[in-house]
Amino acid sequence: MSVGRPEVCVGAVAVDSERLLLVRRGTEPGLGKWTLPGGRVEAGEALVAAVVRELAEETGLDGVCGSLLGWVERMGVDHHFVILDFHVEVLDDGPAVAGSDASDVAWAPLQDVHGWNLVDGLLDFLVEHGVVEGGLAGVTLLSEAAED
Repeated sequence: MSVGRPEVCVGAVAVDSERLLLVRRGTEPGLGKWTLPGGRVEAGEALVAAVVRELAEETGLDGVCGSLLGWVERMGVDHHFVILDFHVEVLDDGPAVAGSDASDVAWAPLQDVHGWNLVDGLLDFLVEHGVVEGGLAGVTLLSEAAED
């Protein structure tokens, strides 16, 4: 069971040139794992504004918030997050730079996302919502490698 009330959070799902924008978490939960740029909605802040703010804080990139892609709920001993993930169009052509509580930022090729060390549940969410293809497409299993 988690402590405290649920907190509303947002995530930015930015896909450009068959690449997904990811940030490496610099804090718990999920320290060191890759996730979508995002975070808590501040008091009095609109969801759309929170998405754009978090994108800028964690990646240094400007963007436009689009439609809601989906939502997830994540609970732990010390947290209960309700996360609303939105499509985002990145407006910058420049490089992304990690900031805020992100320790790194990268554009991951969609076909390689399965191999990234993602936070728990993110891959399932991305597959379920059609951002990346399901299964292990493009991944060589140990059993297959042994047959070669």
